[in-house]
Amino acid sequence: MSQQLENIEKVLASHKLSGEDYVHIKQILGREPNLVEIGIFSAMWSEHCSYKSSKVHLSGFPTKAPWVIQGPGENAGVIDIGDGYAAVFKMESHNHPSFIEPYQGAATGVGGIMRDVFTMGARPIANLNALRFGNVLKDDKISAHQRYLVRGVVEGIGGYGNCMGVPTIGGETSFDECYNGNILVNAFTLGLAKSDEIFYGRAEGIGNPVMYVGAKTGRDGLGGAVMSSDSFTEESKSLRPTVQVGDPFTEKLLLEACLELFKTDYVVGIQDMGAAGLTSSSFEMAGRSGSGMIMHLDRVPAREEGMTPYEFMLSESQERMLLCAKKGSEAEIIKIFQKWDLDVAVVGEVTATGNMELFWHGDKVAEVPVNPVSEEAPVLNRPMSRPAYLDKISHVTIDDFAKVSNQDAFNKLTKSMEVVDKSWIYTQYDSMVQTNTIKKGGMLDASVIRVKENKKALAMSADCNVRYCYIDPKGGAAAAVIESGRNVAMSGARPLAITDCLNYGNPENPEVMWQFGQGCLGIKEACAALTTPVIGGNVSLYNETNGVSVFPTPSIATVGVNDDENKVLMSSFQNSGNVLYLVGESKSEFGGSLYMKEICQTVAGVLPEIDYKKELALWDLVIEANKKGLLECAKDASSGGVAIALAKMAAVSGLGCDVTMKVADERDIFAESMSRAIIEVKAENCAVFEEMLGNLVCEQIGTIGGDTIKINDVTMSMQELQDNYFNTFKRVIERDI
Repeated sequence: MSQQLENIEKVLASHKLSGEDYVHIKQILGREPNLVEIGIFSAMWSEHCSYKSSKVHLSGFPTKAPWVIQGPGENAGVIDIGDGYAAVFKMESHNHPSFIEPYQGAATGVGGIMRDVFTMGARPIANLNALRFGNVLKDDKISAHQRYLVRGVVEGIGGYGNCMGVPTIGGETSFDECYNGNILVNAFTLGLAKSDEIFYGRAEGIGNPVMYVGAKTGRDGLGGAVMSSDSFTEESKSLRPTVQVGDPFTEKLLLEACLELFKTDYVVGIQDMGAAGLTSSSFEMAGRSGSGMIMHLDRVPAREEGMTPYEFMLSESQERMLLCAKKGSEAEIIKIFQKWDLDVAVVGEVTATGNMELFWHGDKVAEVPVNPVSEEAPVLNRPMSRPAYLDKISHVTIDDFAKVSNQDAFNKLTKSMEVVDKSWIYTQYDSMVQTNTIKKGGMLDASVIRVKENKKALAMSADCNVRYCYIDPKGGAAAAVIESGRNVAMSGARPLAITDCLNYGNPENPEVMWQFGQGCLGIKEACAALTTPVIGGNVSLYNETNGVSVFPTPSIATVGVNDDENKVLMSSFQNSGNVLYLVGESKSEFGGSLYMKEICQTVAGVLPEIDYKKELALWDLVIEANKKGLLECAKDASSGGVAIALAKMAAVSGLGCDVTMKVADERDIFAESMSRAIIEVKAENCAVFEEMLGNLVCEQIGTIGGDTIKINDVTMSMQELQDNYFNTFKRVIERDI
């Protein structure tokens, strides 16, 4: 079984393993590894699977609360939403594959995250995505390629999600030059399950069969986990074979077959075959239980001829699961999967050895202790240093630039790619399938679905202001948690938990590692202060091309519960004549603002002040006032400040407004102070609403109505505003078609 590998240095380099790793592997095995074993260690010790650079910073995340059923460590996190039901959700990245092959990269990202959710026993009921692209505005090759990537990624997400019959109900899309060499595609899925019927990824019970179900295994995706654990260079364009190919119709069959299986008592544990395929699923299932496992790789259903044990273990073919069943139930399980026209095979069994033993036509081709593969993966405490650029940008203010009239600034900002409506994107997604969507893409801020089983509603929002994270990696990450939670609260739901996608550059760069460490501190602080524990997520490093890393991008998705599906609060104007309030204190805070980016053409300054007590007070006000039926709509004021928040509310509703806001500096209508919201109230409810304010700063700023939007010294016709808002994106993205 063991044989001396020729040219071991070359083998190690191609598997991204170091000389130290090789010595460690020989110590674990007590001998020289063969190529199959090298492949196993390479995948399991890759950045993507082992979190070797990030693990030291992830410890200490708040992960517990009375409503948390399952935190990090399983396929997805689970929270109790009452009445015997649970929400199962997670967000993951598919950045590198989507940059190489946008359609399949994005499609298989959606497929993978849905499997993570339904392998827990939950039916997927909502998808979100958080997308980041480079500059799409120019006439050069880079912008043309970015527009191509936008079109491909959106088509891939829509194609897969629509075929699965799961609504894509929201998300966010932003653009910055820092993503020119590395786009980010973060996919989120939420599923619904009974809280006492959650399934876990474990293989236990000596002699219990290990079964393979789903699609056949091919050579697609070979080395995908390792590829995603390295930076891009010009040569990366040749990596297309490492991108998986998805088949949503097979996944739909797999979903229904699994949900039928979960109604039986045949399942001990089940695991999605995601990154590193059969390797990660088998080692993780055995590792969680302290078991061993025998697998006969020649019994794995194959799509291609002449495949080797190495290829079977490392293929990332899609739509596959590994399950541990109760002994004696094999025939019944085979019946279920054959009924759904899926491959199914008994490929092994659980043992007490603590080892993974792999056989090929009766010959043992690998034997690896399970525990050390996960427990002894390298944990790197990489060097960190505060980035030098922070000192250069921290003193920059808008007063360092030529003054622009508010009218000119407003005209430009209402056409900003960050501001404008992305209906070109979200209309390609089926948002209404399953008929539970209450608030979908384009309706601003959080998205909401009803849970018809208990008459409640689930609100969810994915957010990250990357400019904030660039100027202040810790505060920016905290601000992402805050804004995601605030969006959920503005819909009337109580934020309960988050999942994250921590997208950063090259961890071998001490400045990037410092950004990552600070980001983790910010998330820990915000989640603890707001009582929104982290119940899962993923880390994506090496988002770098030719030495240029992306801005720190810790995408945060928050999920909250509204106890009454009939009291979901909207985010755009509802009726003419209603009164508008601005709740929260406004200051001249422009650090990392959209104004500085678009008007001053820079990303710099000091982050707006964070005050968790004020933030929670705002959430409580909106949630409680909404329960009493006092509010007509609520929207947070974030990117672009009060002026742009009002512009969005007006454009979406088709109703104008007349607003006068108290400001210290006339430009403060675009300032981005935190913990603020614009709230619409009927005139007869104003007095009662004002009694609920407590210590919160609040001013009545105007009324809704008319065919113009007026904010202090800014005016625009609704016709021009809606043209800017609804048509700009299509004009830009379809420029090359």
